[in-house]
Amino acid sequence: MAVDAAVIQYKDEFVKAFEQRQSLLRQATTTEVVVKGNQATFLVAGSGTDEAVTRGSNGLIPAQSDTESQLTATLVEWHSLRRKTKFNVFASQGNQRRIMQLNTVSVINRKIDQDLIVQLTATSVNTGAAVTADMALVMLAKAKLGNAGVPSDSNLYAVVTPAFEAYLMRTKEFASAEYINNKPTQEADLAWKDIPVSFRWVGVNWCTHPNLPGKATAAEECYMWHKSAIGHALDSESLDIDGDYDREQSYFWDRASAFMGSKLLQTTGIVQINHDGSAFA
Repeated sequence: MAVDAAVIQYKDEFVKAFEQRQSLLRQATTTEVVVKGNQATFLVAGSGTDEAVTRGSNGLIPAQSDTESQLTATLVEWHSLRRKTKFNVFASQGNQRRIMQLNTVSVINRKIDQDLIVQLTATSVNTGAAVTADMALVMLAKAKLGNAGVPSDSNLYAVVTPAFEAYLMRTKEFASAEYINNKPTQEADLAWKDIPVSFRWVGVNWCTHPNLPGKATAAEECYMWHKSAIGHALDSESLDIDGDYDREQSYFWDRASAFMGSKLLQTTGIVQINHDGSAFA
């Protein structure tokens, strides 16, 4: 039946599109705040393969040298800029100013993760041919870190694809309350919070990322690493989120800008987990 003079109701509040809006990886890196300059240098220091010594025949203790490496992250300026005319903002549905602000920050946060993923992919350590996720694959990655002398402390992280997580949910060692803290099956209380959900299992901090290389294919790249394996530098004083109105040309603008850079510090502290996620494409 036809409706005479039908009225269309437009909801004023906008609905967020499905996309990554926050950085999921920066918290899992060694961070540095840069206040001046375009480089940040990280110092990686250790004892190498030195062993304890006894006194020499001359009665003196032989001196040993520290191993020290300086690695530099070069900062680059990154921006996200939106412009809309005053009429566009006036005539369009929803809070157009808020949409511009939200989107500029989302773009910068995704760029942080893109830079860090590039550093993760530079590792030469991997789990071999791609297979589906199970307990054996997880422990293989962790064992490779342990064999490289990486400490099993609270600074171990893993980032996986949705398919990898789906396979883990089938294993009792992952899904059961007897084996895991921050249980993935009991996150309903966090659903109302606009924050990424992470969990801790087998001594590793886990998060699911929507933008890993090879996602939803037979060649997914997931990663496990130690926080000391990657450095991320950000000029917090120049972190610039701004917006205004241009009276001459009558348009609104919003911009997010950041000076930042990432650097692989210790390649042995990162394991690439090759995963077949094609069944969940």
